[in-house]
Amino acid sequence: MRLDRWLTALGVGSRSQVHKLIRAGQVQVDGKTVSDPSSGCDAARAALVLSGQPIDGRLTRHVMLNKPAGLLTAARDKKQPTVMDCLPPVYAALGCMPVGRLDKDTTGLLLLTTDGELNHRLLSPTRHVDKVYRAAVNGPLTAAEADAFARGLRLSDFDALPARLDILDSCASEATALVTVREGKFHQIKRMFAAVSREVTALHRLSFGPLTLDEALAPGQWRELTDDEIRGLYQAASLEALS
Repeated sequence: MRLDRWLTALGVGSRSQVHKLIRAGQVQVDGKTVSDPSSGCDAARAALVLSGQPIDGRLTRHVMLNKPAGLLTAARDKKQPTVMDCLPPVYAALGCMPVGRLDKDTTGLLLLTTDGELNHRLLSPTRHVDKVYRAAVNGPLTAAEADAFARGLRLSDFDALPARLDILDSCASEATALVTVREGKFHQIKRMFAAVSREVTALHRLSFGPLTLDEALAPGQWRELTDDEIRGLYQAASLEALS
């Protein structure tokens, strides 16, 4: 990969700004100063130093975020904060995008990746990649609601696939349950509960396929995935991991 393209992809600056840095001798690759912006580099393996400081040159990133309430799941929005505001700017520059969406008031596990094909496959219902949520609702939950979820629910614009409803506790005024779905359509879980005359009062995602939310992450905190977590996601998507 050309050095100027590599640095631009990392969000170091515009193409012209990057050219100035390179020609000024501010960039080292594998310990050697490079002054030609068109020089070829192994972006997956080369050590990169900018103005005397080592920088992370990886173009492939996978992130786990504990999404707090109040943020849009979007790359950017002119009026409201988004989940990308939780991450350093380099992730947006690299195109690290959310895998699916969580509603503004929904919390918990959100996966972000630079790998578009992985993103697409993990969201496909045909891959049977389960998502598990903890839901709180007003009113009781019984075997009748669990059976309705298991059969699948007809909503106004589509038929929700069969889902699993595991009731954790229930009383006359409220209940909590685990909901396992393989789809992720707009407001789907809220609409499924509405179809059985229940209103969701809180919704928190616990897992996405083989990936489980790290309990050490406070709302708004994030970390990159471990090698084992990355392998698990690629296996779930029937893909080979990118270097």
